Amino acid sequence: MVIKKVNLETVCGITSKLPENTLPEVAFAGKSNVGKSSMINALMNRKSYAKTSSQPGKTQTINFYNINEVFYCVDLPGYGYAKTSVETRQKWGKMIEKYLKTSKQLRQVFLLIDIRHKPSENDRIMYEWIEYQGYSPIIIATKLDKINRSQIQKQIKIVREGLGMPSDGLIIPFSAETKQGLDKLWEVIDDIVM
Repeated sequence: MVIKKVNLETVCGITSKLPENTLPEVAFAGKSNVGKSSMINALMNRKSYAKTSSQPGKTQTINFYNINEVFYCVDLPGYGYAKTSVETRQKWGKMIEKYLKTSKQLRQVFLLIDIRHKPSENDRIMYEWIEYQGYSPIIIATKLDKINRSQIQKQIKIVREGLGMPSDGLIIPFSAETKQGLDKLWEVIDDIVM
């Protein structure tokens, strides 16, 4: 897909009503420092449309980006950031849950996992939770540029086993820096929304 137009159309906070969109939606979830904003910027071919920060936990709302008037890229709040209060984290959890349960247009949930590390307890809970809501998460294994090529298959296996994924579950190794994996990601999204 050639990106002609990107518009941050709706920003939902904890008390906001979720939009009733008519276009398909694909949502992105991930831990606070997994590189979600960088991945979304790479996807939209924009430098800093989604706010990136050296401080994790910046995305505290559900952001709906209208792409080419064809579909919505939905950026969910990052989870597992230690410096946010338990109460705030619970509110974000409820907000994400409400979205996953009530969106009529949600077609796919992508879960971002740092390829360098074994998935955390929070990652595993999120993976199982997405499945519980009726979706088969596609994994985007971020920060691919930070490991040697020879380590990729080993790390993918660690991610797969750490999440308890089926052998046919899709994992896309990805780097926002080098754009490795971007074509594959777009191929998958095109299949979903077209």
